[in-house]
This record gives sequence, C-alpha cells and structure tokens, in this order.
Amino acid sequence: MGRAFEFRKERKFKRWSKMSKVFTRLGKEIVMAVKAGGPDPANNTKLRTVIQNAKGAAMPKDRIEAAIARASNKDEKDYEEVVYEGYGPHGVAVIVETATDNINRTVANIRHYFTKAGGSLGTSGSVSFMFERKAVFRFAKGDWDMEELEFELIDYGLEDIDENEGEIFVYTAFEDFGNMQSALENKGIDLISAEIQRFPMSTTELTADQEEEINKMIERIEEDDDVNHIYHNMA
Repeated sequence: MGRAFEFRKERKFKRWSKMSKVFTRLGKEIVMAVKAGGPDPANNTKLRTVIQNAKGAAMPKDRIEAAIARASNKDEKDYEEVVYEGYGPHGVAVIVETATDNINRTVANIRHYFTKAGGSLGTSGSVSFMFERKAVFRFAKGDWDMEELEFELIDYGLEDIDENEGEIFVYTAFEDFGNMQSALENKGIDLISAEIQRFPMSTTELTADQEEEINKMIERIEEDDDVNHIYHNMA
C-alpha cells in the first residue's frame, strides 16, 4: 500500500500506545486514591481530581469505574509512589516519578536506563533542589474574560495565567493546590486536568546531537510501565 500508508499506520500505533500508557498511569492513580480515601469522589478530593484528569485524557468511563471497583477490593495490590533523581548525559538533571508495586524491579530498571545512556542515578535530593513544584490547572476558555478571571483568582494563590489554543492554564505554588482547586470548582469550572508539575529553575543548553541523546534516554524511560512523569532541565 506504499510508504504513506505505512507512515500513517506507524503514527497511529504510536498514538494508541501513548494513550494506553496514559490510561495505565491513571488507573494506578485511581487505585492509590481509592485506597487512601475511599471510593466516593464526593468525599475524596484526590480521587475527584484523578477522575477529572482521566476524563480530560479521554479515558473511557467504564475503565474509570472498573479501576474504582478494583481498588475497592482489599486484595487488589497497592502502589507506592517513588521519585528517582539523577543526571543524564551532558549533565542534564532528570527526575523520574513512578508508581510501583515492586520497588526492586523499578529501581533496577531506572538505574539501567540512566547508565545505558551514559548518565547516573543519584540519591534523593541530588537534583530536586533545581526544580520548583507548581500546581497547574487546565480548562476550556469558554466565555471567561482573562483579566477578570486573573483578578478573581489572585486571592487563591494565582501566580500566573495563560491562554493557549482555546484553553486556560492557571499556575499556583504547590502549597496552594487545594485552595485553587476549590475556587475553580466553586466557579463551576470543569477542569480538564489538575496536576503538580516540576519546573526547572535554570536550563542547560545542548547541541542538536546532545539533545537527541537525552531524548532517546527519556523515550526509553517513558516506555516503562512503572513511570508516571519525567522532568529535566534541558533547554
């Protein structure tokens, strides 16, 4: 059928693979939220947030409900959130957030990814001081006036607000996550996602070839089922 067909097929498979990975991560987050605070999202803020994120990622409703039901079973395995820090090649700082039911397996895999790329896995705190943790809320712009919304949200910890492709992004300090989430919910805003993300306080400039090395390492790490998020300070 030709190269064009093969290219489209490969791109489609990559998209499906990425969606499957996202759904797996969200399923784990649902399990952890239910085990920590119960299966009722009305009384479990963390679960309510994860469900919002799952819907924003187009996770099917039946998969969300199945994850909640599975987590309610006391025999269902639990996951532990573990953060790994280290340096990739060319001195790039990297943080890997995981959710695992087998720490020995996960740390062995993460160490392998670092060393194979010419980097090294560090100890806790070795690079995290180079990043800021911020809460990021995303929702459809709709009829909201940006200046008015910015003024209304300042009292709830707003640090920055931005618009991109019909969506609004609201940024607050890590500590203000709960305040801002409540404020947005009280305004009747349907959140697409509400997450804690890490932002580098300074970045490292690399050549195109060096960037490719880092990106290959990141791609290998992202393919691991235990990995939730990866952050780096590559410019």
